[in-house]
Amino acid sequence: MKKIGFDSEKYLKLQSEKILQRINQFGGKLYIEFGGKLFDDFHASRVLPGFAPDNKIKMLSKLKDDAEIVIAVSALDIAKNKIRADYGITYEQDVLRLIKIFKSYGLYVGSVVITKFTEDNQQAKTYQTKLEKLGIKVYRHYPIPGYPTNPEFIVSDAGYGKNDFIETTRKLVIVTAPGPGSGKMATCLSQLYHENKRGNKVGYAKYETFPVWNLPLNHPVNVAYEAATADLNDINMIDPWHLAAYGQTTVNYNRDVEVFPVLNAIFQKILGESPYKSPTDMGVNMVGFGICDDEVCREASYQEIVRRYYKALDNERRNNLDANESDKIKLIMNKSGIDVNIRKVVKEAKDYAEKTGTPCAAIELDDGSIVKGKTSELLGCSAGMILHALKKLAGIDPELDIISRASLKPIQILKTQYLGSKNPRLHIDEALIALSSSAASDINARKALEQLPRLKDCEVHTTVLLSKNDINMFRKLGVNLTSEPVFEEKQ
Repeated sequence: MKKIGFDSEKYLKLQSEKILQRINQFGGKLYIEFGGKLFDDFHASRVLPGFAPDNKIKMLSKLKDDAEIVIAVSALDIAKNKIRADYGITYEQDVLRLIKIFKSYGLYVGSVVITKFTEDNQQAKTYQTKLEKLGIKVYRHYPIPGYPTNPEFIVSDAGYGKNDFIETTRKLVIVTAPGPGSGKMATCLSQLYHENKRGNKVGYAKYETFPVWNLPLNHPVNVAYEAATADLNDINMIDPWHLAAYGQTTVNYNRDVEVFPVLNAIFQKILGESPYKSPTDMGVNMVGFGICDDEVCREASYQEIVRRYYKALDNERRNNLDANESDKIKLIMNKSGIDVNIRKVVKEAKDYAEKTGTPCAAIELDDGSIVKGKTSELLGCSAGMILHALKKLAGIDPELDIISRASLKPIQILKTQYLGSKNPRLHIDEALIALSSSAASDINARKALEQLPRLKDCEVHTTVLLSKNDINMFRKLGVNLTSEPVFEEKQ
């Protein structure tokens, strides 16, 4: 059974109260920047076992009558077709997915803002046209020279003043994005500038789950966040402004610390003085108070750091990139005193591959046991491992075939002779379809199929890089996957 280290109910109560306090503090209108994932925060659920991926949106749905959402997406991410790793879709696609999800919760999505927009970015222009044809309001925000080190220029008509003013109608404006680095904070600060020019009283707050301000700088939960954002060059650090103002050590990250003078300058123009003395002050993050078993969260975070390391290796190998990101995470691992073998499935899979001379996969089930699979004439290593795992969970003899070889052969013929596939072995989805077909007449196949939900949150490692097909299936099953950065075929 999965160990729980986080109390979601306590967290939601504390977080809701904190946001309401901040709305009342400003009295008029509040722009709140939501860092991380608003709907499906799988990183939080992995490092804080017990944290529900949709915690935040459940909370906001209670405030839906007073709230509207603005989604920020970077023109740079649009141009390079940046992929959201947990779903395998582009940020462009994710904006549309998020709009649909928010609406399903009864939340109002007012607009999309394309940040870091430049006139030569044709992909961003095309995307804006696409959104507008769908009836979605779109605004443009532009790069500002000297940002964030020149507050006087930034807080001027030539700085934030150049941006479009986003028309909003409700007192709680939630600014979110498909992923980090999308320009959420800059969007909020730009809006404060424009609201001030119009004589409107507004405030700003930040809802950033990580890093956790009231955990130590080197706590594994915070270190895992640094590993997760290694591609952004984010660095966790002691908040110097908070330390100077209160003599209290808290944790923030470099971008917030760097932009704090800008926020101060804006507030001074709005209210005459800033209501905040530090980046930590402006946050409304109560996640640290939800941890109920520190040791469980530490172990989960170490696992996440290693997963991020393998993810970086995968990306670098597939795209022939320098090892910049993986080297950063490797340094984080060294400082944390861990290596890849804290994932039991890594050694198990590699040892089995050495023994069999074939690509192999290993899965750690919810009871801590390890099940392995190897590439065969009929099945890929992932498909073979899944079938073995389902048999173990169902209490079926491991030597018993739950799919007849006779039923697999026609699928191979269909793939190779009629569909032009060069790989005759079955992927996970093909093996599960064959299993479901057998389940109609075979009780053991049916028992095995019923175990699929128990694979959620299990750890898996493969000794080769997988096809998109198998990666997507592992994602749908909710499995935490890592792979050695090795192609199965030399070509």
